[in-house]
Amino acid sequence: MRIPTTPLAEVPAWAVLERRLFDATEEAWRLFESRYCGPDGRILHAGGFEHRDGVDDLYEPFFNWPAFYALGGSDDVLDAAKHHFEGVTAQLTEAGMLSGEYENGYDWFHQGESLLFFYGLCAADPGDERFAERARRFARLYTDPAHGNYDPARNIVTAPHNGARGPLPGLGPEWLTYPASLDYMAAYGLPLHGLPGITRWSDLEDPVKAQLMGDEMQRRAAGDTAVNLAATSLVTNRWLYDGDPASAEWVARYVGGWRERAAAAGGLMPDNVAPDGAVGGLHDGAWYGGHYGWTWPHGLHSVGMSTLIGAINASFVSGAAAGPVEAGPGTAGVRDDGPLDLVRTMLDTVLEHAITAPVTQTPFSLRGSWLERLGPHAAEPALLVPYRYGAEGWFDFGPLQLDLPTWLWWWTRDPRDRERLDRVLDGTPGAREVRPFRDKVEAGHEGPWLTFLDGALPDYPERALSMALGQLARRVAVMEAEPVDPETVHLHFWQRANPVVTEVLGQLVTGTPQTLYNGGLPFAAVSYSDADRSRPGLPPDVSALVTRLDGSPAQGRVELTLVNLSPTRTRRVRVRPGRFGEQRLTGVVTRGETGGVYPGPSTASAGRAGTPTSTTVPLDAADLLVELPPSHRADLVLLTAPAPTAPRHEPAATIHPQPREGASS
Repeated sequence: MRIPTTPLAEVPAWAVLERRLFDATEEAWRLFESRYCGPDGRILHAGGFEHRDGVDDLYEPFFNWPAFYALGGSDDVLDAAKHHFEGVTAQLTEAGMLSGEYENGYDWFHQGESLLFFYGLCAADPGDERFAERARRFARLYTDPAHGNYDPARNIVTAPHNGARGPLPGLGPEWLTYPASLDYMAAYGLPLHGLPGITRWSDLEDPVKAQLMGDEMQRRAAGDTAVNLAATSLVTNRWLYDGDPASAEWVARYVGGWRERAAAAGGLMPDNVAPDGAVGGLHDGAWYGGHYGWTWPHGLHSVGMSTLIGAINASFVSGAAAGPVEAGPGTAGVRDDGPLDLVRTMLDTVLEHAITAPVTQTPFSLRGSWLERLGPHAAEPALLVPYRYGAEGWFDFGPLQLDLPTWLWWWTRDPRDRERLDRVLDGTPGAREVRPFRDKVEAGHEGPWLTFLDGALPDYPERALSMALGQLARRVAVMEAEPVDPETVHLHFWQRANPVVTEVLGQLVTGTPQTLYNGGLPFAAVSYSDADRSRPGLPPDVSALVTRLDGSPAQGRVELTLVNLSPTRTRRVRVRPGRFGEQRLTGVVTRGETGGVYPGPSTASAGRAGTPTSTTVPLDAADLLVELPPSHRADLVLLTAPAPTAPRHEPAATIHPQPREGASS
């Protein structure tokens, strides 16, 4: 069908700013590469690594480069992203941090951060067999019991630190003892509660007690922990290549095991399982106290993130059956969102224990980042939830991070999940404002974006894009201002300097929150491909704006506008609901005009607008081709439903860049 378009009497400011952000990002990533990367793709870091930590820190500076390409960035940025993945992988292998190109073993809070870059590359160009082979090989580390990371009899991941070398003993040499002199950890308090004679941080000044804490941390670092749920993304990513039924079954079974444990405990997720399969078996029967669990160091931040990732992945594969043989549990197109109850229960639980107080007056362990986000609002009374639970109950109160309730609602579109989200927004001062900040997660602007989708902040696109351009400019200024010595540079410097900006582009172009940072897959409400270049993303000169998300995954509506800013070139773009073919078009509402005069005679000072029209056309299609003449726009409403086939890595055909000279292969 031919989609009607409307000539531009005025060029929307958001469309110009969006294309400017694309152009500025192209300049900035090249500057970053020239300053901080060697010809073989590795980061110019001559320092060593501490024990098991550090793998994530060299992959994270590039985590969103594939996402930028998939939005419409240049072929060069995909080429560069692959080049740096190969270079950093070789660099870390030489440093003894990887085996078979995969992390030797560490907690999944950090492994998830490392793998965002990998998942983005797989989704951006699944036709690249190098990454497809890695996806299959990496997933086998968990689905094949021979590697030791997974115990199928007890349905557990077998250690808090796991990876290419199987389950690693303890937590490594860094914490063989745990003295009070580890002042950088003091904000997080005691790692374990209930040890004799240790009730506060200062007790760790006693070497005997510090040794006891270290010994117990090492002894209890066995069996499963809640953050291991993020490993489901590794297996789901592999499943997206070919619908491997064993992968879907593994995800469903592993998440199902945690659901059973939560149900037995009254609904709230426990954070630890002993090697024999018993919750609390290494913690005197307590459901809390596991590594990166409810007690230490981050509580809800880590448990909530990994549980949400695991629940989304289980829901994603649940409707995966594609014909009589192929895919996983469930019926084709019928998705089970039951796993998300794990997240609902934990959010409702912490909200039940919320207090009202200013962030500036609480000893919240993560308060530093919130002071940045809230600015002057940090001194105002806010809804604060407990992030952690220990021997004396709930503690460590702070604002509820918005990525958790936002992604929960975005995935389910359940009105009850939206009510919870709105309660959090309304209880957080300034949450709906556009504030100029950016951290390594590159999230935190969910509030004003959601308000825009509700129709209450119409200038959000212009303000958010202006803010994003300002943050990009700040990253470039950091690169210009701070000399870097590869021998002494802080391992986190490159994350702080990464100038690729995608949070706002992802919101506006695809209608999607920023990817969950500790290992989420790159989902989207709508995706695009350049019909003339046969590659993912928007064509040159084209801007896109998702203005509303309605309905549910079973019957959805996505309102969007496409604008061709070129005054001379026609652009053709394919629009597809979802990212992985999980949704299908059941219809499209087109909005245009009839009876207008454009361009009109040369003697006229302007064209004359016609009468607005709206037409609904039933469809049964995977995508929609939109042809945009020069200086035209298209206003669409996509009507969607679950596709009858299983999701797959299926973008448009892409160019697979050859490895640059000096890159490993």
